[in-house]
Amino acid sequence: MSTYESRLQGREEIATRTLAFHFSKPAGFAFEPGQAIDLVLPGTTPADSQDARHTFSIVSAPFEAGLTVATRMRDSVFKRRLGALPVGSPLTLDGPFGTLTLDADRARAAILIAGGIGITPFVSMLRQAAHERSPRRLLLLYSNRRPEDAAFLGELHELERQSETFRLIATMTQAGGLHVPWNGRNGPIDAGLISEVATGLPRPVYYVAGPPGLVESVCDSLGEAGVGDDDIRSEDFFGY
Repeated sequence: MSTYESRLQGREEIATRTLAFHFSKPAGFAFEPGQAIDLVLPGTTPADSQDARHTFSIVSAPFEAGLTVATRMRDSVFKRRLGALPVGSPLTLDGPFGTLTLDADRARAAILIAGGIGITPFVSMLRQAAHERSPRRLLLLYSNRRPEDAAFLGELHELERQSETFRLIATMTQAGGLHVPWNGRNGPIDAGLISEVATGLPRPVYYVAGPPGLVESVCDSLGEAGVGDDDIRSEDFFGY
């Protein structure tokens, strides 16, 4: 794993209590869609402290000029420091690392299953696939409590509209009290939904990212459906 110097270029709200942070892309930094970095904040805190360091999946695609990460802004020391960091501040990036990357065989379909901010590695994959006009069949199942919690949902709909090989299925688990109108699917991602949407896809590989409970539940459902471990790749998002 390599270390790079970067600077904060900006931030923006992309969903309720969720911010995207944009950084300069260091010279020589290369990664695969789905990989992650450790972001190390400047200051007097030791760089290996949890108050100074946090792991983030990279939202931006390799072809893009900058680097972006996104996170729920919960009340932790690291998140408070990151949120208050002035634009232009220097930071350190360690990485890239991670194996939640697409299978080398583009003839195999990819079924991406995301809960909440677990969408971040898949945004990178989908942006890069659109840029390359990849022939790979891509299906995204994206679960949130409410539409206002769904980061990048508008962009994902636009990527689907522009593509002949990408399909999006978004679902909300909190039916009442919505502040943003929702006419789409409701309910959790379960074995029935996965079986329904996977029909006809060529030799799919399943990629699962999100809160540990969702990841465990989906992986259990896939195993019960006869999907082998070699065809399941997952990543838990702790503390997001």
